[in-house]
Amino acid sequence: MSAPEPEEIVAGRACAWPRRPKTPARVRLVAPEEIHRWILHEDEDLLVVDKPGDVVCHPSKAGPWSSLVGALREHTGLPTVHLIFRLDRETSGVVVLAKTSAMASRLQTALQRRRIGKRYQAILTGRLSDEVRVDRALGDDVTSPVFVKSTVVPAGEGKEAATVFRPLASSPGGEFTLVDVMLETGRKHQIRAHAHWLGHPVVGDKIYGPDARLYLEFIDTGWTDSLATRLLLSRQALHCAEIDLRPAGIGMVFQASLAPDLRMFCRERAITIVP
Repeated sequence: MSAPEPEEIVAGRACAWPRRPKTPARVRLVAPEEIHRWILHEDEDLLVVDKPGDVVCHPSKAGPWSSLVGALREHTGLPTVHLIFRLDRETSGVVVLAKTSAMASRLQTALQRRRIGKRYQAILTGRLSDEVRVDRALGDDVTSPVFVKSTVVPAGEGKEAATVFRPLASSPGGEFTLVDVMLETGRKHQIRAHAHWLGHPVVGDKIYGPDARLYLEFIDTGWTDSLATRLLLSRQALHCAEIDLRPAGIGMVFQASLAPDLRMFCRERAITIVP
């Protein structure tokens, strides 16, 4: 039998070959004392935290302290905390969880009806001079070696997606732009895929940056000097800055300042950080 090609087509999708084994040694464990620093708000119904850019949201097989949800269950002593929406592991910022089923149902319904406001901040590659609204449907990228990658697809295909990018400040030479990002829909990897389509990918993005194969290299080797040279940041420069529950009938807005690693990136490149 001949050796397999570097990529195999599985169910019409391109996937990495060979499949990468999981590497438990690289799992980031949450320390109990960290949680208190992350909490933005806590009451009998809600728990709102400022998640770092190296913590996975959903529970994993590596134990309760290997995920945000698991760690917050331990913190509250509750059997369940309800994640209203997730952030990718490498995205920092505001995460809202419900402590009760009633609040979870209320917020999940509001989310489905687009009655929860979300504002992100991102550092994009290149100079974005003017506000741009990207109204382009997203679907699976069947040509990518990374199975989870999305891409802009022709009209009539995929799922509708709309994102507004508003520039805040650029580096003096125009190499990077700090932007506010408003979501009108909530598709998988929406901001990152739309930024890539614009020609201004998010700094540090292993999948939607200069080459999606960098993500596969990272899985194989972990973070290396070679990846640092090409990606500049060890994680994608994306941060959930604000969640507004007022459209859902809950009179609260939660905000988190740009994460420390992203603030440092901006300072080193003379990008003015806008509150």
